[in-house]
Amino acid sequence: MKTFLAELKTSVLLTLVLAVLLCGAYPLVVWAGAQALFPARANGSLLTDKDGVVRGSALLAQSFTSDKYFQPRPSAAGTGYDASSSSGTNLGPTSKKLADSIAAAVAAYRTVNGLAAGTPVPADAVTSSGSGLDPDISVANANLQAARVAKARGLPLEKVSTLVAAHTTGRDLTVLGEPRVNVLLLNLALDDSAAAR
Repeated sequence: MKTFLAELKTSVLLTLVLAVLLCGAYPLVVWAGAQALFPARANGSLLTDKDGVVRGSALLAQSFTSDKYFQPRPSAAGTGYDASSSSGTNLGPTSKKLADSIAAAVAAYRTVNGLAAGTPVPADAVTSSGSGLDPDISVANANLQAARVAKARGLPLEKVSTLVAAHTTGRDLTVLGEPRVNVLLLNLALDDSAAAR
């Protein structure tokens, strides 16, 4: 019986020590390190406008409905860009429902952006990402939207194209992925340029 109680005491003591270390000290050290080394990322990569109002996160897409703004990838997350319902469509390449929704999205994209019927449409303009929250679009997608945004804002196309180029991020480590444009950063830059006029 003494051995059992001694082992029980040791087990309880070890459980308490590990709980304090792994549930208290370790998370505190990780949090403090993240705050010291990269506070913006540790706090969600929040983006603010010129007035200091938080407009969103550079890591999450959000809906823009006005023609004055670039549109992100379509979202399958909940009712659209809902981070609590992050997901893809789970429809496979042979799905008729997927093919029909893409065909409808291509037609809508061409209509909204004033494109001719045969204009190729980038895949990221008509398909949702795996998370449904991808904040970036392809450079081709941004360039096709530029004329619509320039017209809606009364800006020269060259100015909008310059902003797209300025907000294009290259490949990661120069070889991974494709060049991309963060939609929220680009739209905030458009708002800032409009306010500066």
